[in-house]
Amino acid sequence: MKIANIAFPDKPLFLAPMEDVTDPAFRLLCKRFGVDMVYTEFVSSEALIRNVNRTQQKLTIYPEERPVAIQIYGHDPVSMAQAAQIAAEAKPDIIDINFGCPVKKVAGKGAGAGLLRDIPRMLEIASRVVKAVNIPVTAKTRLGWDEDHKIIVELAEQLQDCGISALTIHGRTRSQMYKGDADWTLIGEVKNNPRMKIPIIGNGDVTTPKRALECFNRYGVDAVMIGRGSIGRPWIFSEIKHYFQSGVIKQMLSFEEQKAILKEHIIASVYWLDIDEGTPIETESDKRLKGIIHSRRHLAATPVFKGIPNFRETRIAMLRAETLNELFAIVDSVKEPDYLL
Repeated sequence: MKIANIAFPDKPLFLAPMEDVTDPAFRLLCKRFGVDMVYTEFVSSEALIRNVNRTQQKLTIYPEERPVAIQIYGHDPVSMAQAAQIAAEAKPDIIDINFGCPVKKVAGKGAGAGLLRDIPRMLEIASRVVKAVNIPVTAKTRLGWDEDHKIIVELAEQLQDCGISALTIHGRTRSQMYKGDADWTLIGEVKNNPRMKIPIIGNGDVTTPKRALECFNRYGVDAVMIGRGSIGRPWIFSEIKHYFQSGVIKQMLSFEEQKAILKEHIIASVYWLDIDEGTPIETESDKRLKGIIHSRRHLAATPVFKGIPNFRETRIAMLRAETLNELFAIVDSVKEPDYLL
């Protein structure tokens, strides 16, 4: 499968763009475990144009994580084209347009999934961004605004006509947010539409190796994108690829190895958000650090601790920990659950 001139292996796996999740620390971890393509957190076009510090930081790309896409969002076609040009200066492999974020602060302002209620504007944004840069432009969207307006089959053709190089479809409407089951039938219908020539990437509820393979085989998608299923579990990509190759579902890492990777991610987040890379982490172990707050959600969401009896209080303590020493002491105290012994 290719997106423009970027070649991918058979059955490629992509890491979904997620705000406050897919920073370089997490992307590099997922890359180590075999993900084929990563995306930045989504970047506001208006903030990018205004040169907001935090937004500029989101454009940081490391050679080891390529191929990588910078995802931008906004509601104004002119601003989006300008933001795409600024993002392209960071030399990503792809510019991706967010037409799918359902949260109120984005969709409610006419950006992200809000553009599913203004298709002419969506198409103008896609066309202007494609013309503004000399690298591939892709898009990510949903099935439609609500159950009565599932327009994705026609919309996919229109976006292709605007010049996008690939389309990712999340199998829910905006009104569903992240509730209910993702509906892949319409994703498959888009892929099997003879008019569609660009790659179609499916997204939504892929949390197991079996489900990933089913999405490729049943719906014919060119790639599968994994979002929430990777939070607190960056090794999911290696588990899926092992299953693709062997047909055997295998836990690739021991309980202690999984805990070590979660701690490694926290340290990487601290380096990313708080301290210079040359500073010994020990000198920062008793400080309140943004990286700890940023990565605690991965501990809360990880399946590593699933099934441990009476774990609720421990999870709450993890979410309240403010120093590395405190947080790591809690993680180290968690013993391997009985079902893994």
